[in-house]
Amino acid sequence: MKKILIGLGALVVVLIAAALVVPALIPVDTYKGQLLAQIEEATGRKARIDGEFGFSILPSLEFTAGKVALANAQGAQPADMVALDRLNVRIGLLPLIGGNVVIDSFVLEKPVISLSVDRNGRPNWQFDTKQAAPKPGEAATPAGGAGDGPGLSGLTLGDVRIVDAKLSYSDARSGDKQEIDAINMKVSLPSLSSPMKAEGSLVWNKEKVTLAMDIANPNAFLDAKATDIAASVSSSPVKLSFKGNAQNDKVMKAKGAVDLDVPSVRKLADWAGSPLDAPGKGFGPLKIAGNVDLDGQKIAFREARLAFDEIKGTGDFRFDGSGQRPYANAKLALETLDLNPYMPPEGAKPAAPAQPAPAQGGAASEGWSDDPIDFSGLRAADADLDLTVGGLLAKKIKVGKSHIGVALKNGRLVADLTEMALYGGNGKAKIVANAAERVPAIGLSFDLWGLQANPFLSDAIDLDRLEGTANAAIDVQGRGASQRQIVSSLDGAGKVQFLDGAVRGINLAAMVRNIQGAFLDPEARKQQKTDFAELGGTYTIKSGILTNQDLELKSPLLRVAGRGTVNLPQRTVNYRVEPKAVASTSGQGGASDVSGIMVPVIVEGPWDNLSYKPDLAGAIGGVARERALEQLQRVVPGGATGTGSGTPSSPAPSLPVNPGDTLRRMLGR
Repeated sequence: MKKILIGLGALVVVLIAAALVVPALIPVDTYKGQLLAQIEEATGRKARIDGEFGFSILPSLEFTAGKVALANAQGAQPADMVALDRLNVRIGLLPLIGGNVVIDSFVLEKPVISLSVDRNGRPNWQFDTKQAAPKPGEAATPAGGAGDGPGLSGLTLGDVRIVDAKLSYSDARSGDKQEIDAINMKVSLPSLSSPMKAEGSLVWNKEKVTLAMDIANPNAFLDAKATDIAASVSSSPVKLSFKGNAQNDKVMKAKGAVDLDVPSVRKLADWAGSPLDAPGKGFGPLKIAGNVDLDGQKIAFREARLAFDEIKGTGDFRFDGSGQRPYANAKLALETLDLNPYMPPEGAKPAAPAQPAPAQGGAASEGWSDDPIDFSGLRAADADLDLTVGGLLAKKIKVGKSHIGVALKNGRLVADLTEMALYGGNGKAKIVANAAERVPAIGLSFDLWGLQANPFLSDAIDLDRLEGTANAAIDVQGRGASQRQIVSSLDGAGKVQFLDGAVRGINLAAMVRNIQGAFLDPEARKQQKTDFAELGGTYTIKSGILTNQDLELKSPLLRVAGRGTVNLPQRTVNYRVEPKAVASTSGQGGASDVSGIMVPVIVEGPWDNLSYKPDLAGAIGGVARERALEQLQRVVPGGATGTGSGTPSSPAPSLPVNPGDTLRRMLGR
């Protein structure tokens, strides 16, 4: 036994001596040449070590190399894909013999990594290796697979650092270029069963970003068991944190709390290289917090709390990317939604190229676009969205509590506005866009009732000349792949009605009696108005042509009828308005066929440059002018044209030179 022990001791001494002496006897260039040949065989790229180079076995396995470089792909720039000042690796020898990996040191100093994609979409990190392909029926064994060496159960990380690294990326197809500087990372792992800490920082677009991650039990994570994890990304433009647990099973799973804090969305967009070209003063602070649940390609965000500028709300969100088409489900409830911070200021006008105005009554402007509308997005995913807002403010328009549901399935989108409170009234609407058919189809139905017209029109278009309670409805459908095709195919019907209202600024009954005093006097216009019991009509749309035959205004001493067409594809109008003074002072339900003076007005031309022409022949209806004045006297006895006896006592006033101007003044245009 004594001889055996002596023999073993001698063997150990010989091995130690060999470990100390052999590396010194073998030239360093031999090691270097073999190492570079192995790298070239594995990557298909030339490698260089132009600086210091050393290798030792005792007391630890240690490798040191300086000025290391790996060539880039052919034709790529710069010449080297990877270059670093110094690499130092030191691994404990005795723990390795016992099956444990103790990395005492792994330090990369000033590595520069240049990643790129060429015009053909080939990345430079895709290597041309000479490894033989597996034979048919034989599975390839990945490097580092089972049986290739010691496992990770005894892994210990000591001084593991990346010092002052630089990473760049460029894409020749899009011209996109990104660069990250001053990358510094440090990892601490006493053992796989104790907490792992990783922390570091980098500089991107002149902003420093700090990174941190803590894993409570790395061994549990590697064994597909859940363990606590905390991670954060922090910079001046954005802060994001996660605290919960994660499990690396067949798919990645995670549950926990997420917190996002963006001091300014505009500044974040600028920093990310995509400045927001949006009007208004909005897109300021954004905060989102809630509970996230990740299960592979399924993610849920529950009990979310949102604060964006002055907008506040809560909601839930789910996304499932595991099916044939991605599916999203969201439910969001907002308080008041103020859109004004995201809209141009009052008085601002969008820039438009100067174009000569068409001649009055001439051809319509170019109008609708023939560019194809891309409906492919409707076929890319399925979704169910539910949005409730306590109120909405856009410019001066104030909308009360509203609710909209959106369903997207198999390329068919249905947006259903089931509730909308609007200026004392209520509304409902439904929009359907079907991209599943060969020719896309679009439909709109809308119902509005009880709306108070004056405050709504005042807030919407600064028009305070019309009063009354408004009801409206439309149901229209169209097909096509461009704006022009859709508008040209529109079919449907609708109606508009105003009840118990008035046209402010003119008293038509007084005008009949005294045109000069009641109509042309600006002060009189401020005080007077024409009451009506009903104003409205119905219309149909066929192949883009809107036709109305029954426009009617019922008012004391006045009836107004209208009929005509609006050519939506050509954007032109051909309409006739027929006002008539009558003997009845009743409004709604009063006789409409009482004889009286009619002054027709022809409205025609492109709708961005309409012309108004009086139909003088229709105005007197073939009756002599004197007979027309007598009729006016009978309608309004005691007026300016006579004393009530039928005999004029003073010269009759002349009729308005242009009834079209009269109509425009009535409507405040």
